[in-house]
Amino acid sequence: MGIGGSIFLLALGAILAFAVDAHISGIDITIIGWILMAAGLIGLIITLWFWNSRRRTVVTRQSAAPVASADPAYPNQQVRSEYQETRREDVPPPGY
Repeated sequence: MGIGGSIFLLALGAILAFAVDAHISGIDITIIGWILMAAGLIGLIITLWFWNSRRRTVVTRQSAAPVASADPAYPNQQVRSEYQETRREDVPPPGY
């Protein structure tokens, strides 16, 4: 539906629910306005959720070999390992 369509439904529903004072037999315009506002709000939430899910961060973790080995001949030597984390934005495929 998109953000524009959702905002249009919200505005149209608010106009029908709060500003129009017409009476048509068998149709309650106020209820139709509330239904349109609910549909616009649901559409807006779903659209924003999809837009947010497209912007995920991909985390890549890399571990390197230890810098020093644990040799029994050198008991005071410490073993250190390197840890690197790289973040990049996930690019959506072409056509979006």
